[in-house]
Amino acid sequence: MKNMETTTKPAMIINADGLILGRMASNIAKRLLNGEQIIIVNAEKAIISGSKKSKVNEARVFLEVGGVNRGPFHYRRPDRIVRKAVKGMLPVRQPKGKDAYKRLRAFIGIPDDLKAQKMESMDEAHVKKLACSYFTVGQLAREIGWNQGE
Repeated sequence: MKNMETTTKPAMIINADGLILGRMASNIAKRLLNGEQIIIVNAEKAIISGSKKSKVNEARVFLEVGGVNRGPFHYRRPDRIVRKAVKGMLPVRQPKGKDAYKRLRAFIGIPDDLKAQKMESMDEAHVKKLACSYFTVGQLAREIGWNQGE
C-alpha cells in the first residue's frame, strides 16, 4: 500500500459579526461537506431575525425538553448555539456529515492566534438584507442563562 500524503488546506476564518445565523450556517455546511476546514469567530455577534421576545420564549420552551443525562443537550453559550445551527444542516448520522462537523470550530470573540490572519467576508448572509427586527446570538444566550464568566 502506498503512503498517501494528506494535504491540509488552510482553515477559512469567518467573522460572524453582522451575519444572519441561518444563511451563514447553510453556507458553512455546504463548504464543510466540500472538505474545507472552517473557523467561526465572533459567534456571539451573529444575527437572528425576528422578534426577540418570541425567539426567547421558543428557546425557553425548548430548554424544558429532555433529561439531564439523556439529552437532547441544550447549549447556552453563543459559540455552541452557532455550532448546533450548522450541525442541524449537516447529515451528522452519516460518516461524511460527522467528518464535516469535526472540521468546524467556533469561538466567542477572536482568539489571539487568529487576530493576524485574514478573515473571509460572506456578503450573501449579511444583515443588510433584513427589513425586520433582529437581535444577536449573544443576547439570546444571555436571556436563556449564559454566564459570560464561564
